[in-house]
Amino acid sequence: MWRGGSGIEIKTPEQIAVMREAGLVVARTLRVLAAAVRPGLTTGDLDELAEAEIRAAGATPSFLGYHGYPATICTSVNEEIVHGIPSRRRSLREGDIISIDCGAIVGGWHGDAAVTVGVGAISAEHAALLEACETALWRGLAQAEPGRRLGDISHAVQTSVTESGRYGVVEEYTGHGIGSAMHMDPPVPNYGRPGRGPRLRPGMALAIEPMVTLGRPETVLLDDEWTVVTADGSWAAHFEHTVAITADGPWVLTAEDGGESGLGHTRKKDPESVPPT
Repeated sequence: MWRGGSGIEIKTPEQIAVMREAGLVVARTLRVLAAAVRPGLTTGDLDELAEAEIRAAGATPSFLGYHGYPATICTSVNEEIVHGIPSRRRSLREGDIISIDCGAIVGGWHGDAAVTVGVGAISAEHAALLEACETALWRGLAQAEPGRRLGDISHAVQTSVTESGRYGVVEEYTGHGIGSAMHMDPPVPNYGRPGRGPRLRPGMALAIEPMVTLGRPETVLLDDEWTVVTADGSWAAHFEHTVAITADGPWVLTAEDGGESGLGHTRKKDPESVPPT
């Protein structure tokens, strides 16, 4: 691993392979948590389950204790966009939507991903919001090709959201570089112009995470100094994946299939067993 002039961490294939291990822990944990979501469950219950899953895999939660954060996952419900703190006093209700953000460390290397799921049956409006946000994520991930620019990812996310409907794209919070630390350079905005920013090269890894609202994009930080909500009270969705830029294209480290289904193409290498070159 070395740092180029831009300050962006460039990983070796072996280091990316360890990040893949962390990414798979995150992917499997999120799958378990999403399946567990139901009315009456508390966000504290989800947090307990997440910590058990991560530690059983021999990994360490990325979030717990991070700048004093008190939990293993972030659970953001309805108008909460990101960084909601799990609580035994917060029970999920039929029709809610919840973003679950999860990170894990293996061998000093990080994986980070998030999903937003419905609690029981949700409205068509909220289902469309989730679809718009997840589609934007995959449109951004598809731009994580060597030789492209960071702004190509940002522009693809923004364009996808705009094409999906009259949604707000949160600008105050962004994706980020990731690797030997959870949050690193470069920031990855969900808006911007194509052809701008650092050139993407093999060995970079990014956490891309659209945050999309049913109303305005402005945010408010609550008094707990973590939870971010929409200023207008509209509901929000949040999806995230960690992706490595490789010579073969994007390798989605936090997708169990490496991103094959979401990206719509087959990687040249087996993402489970062969590190990228």
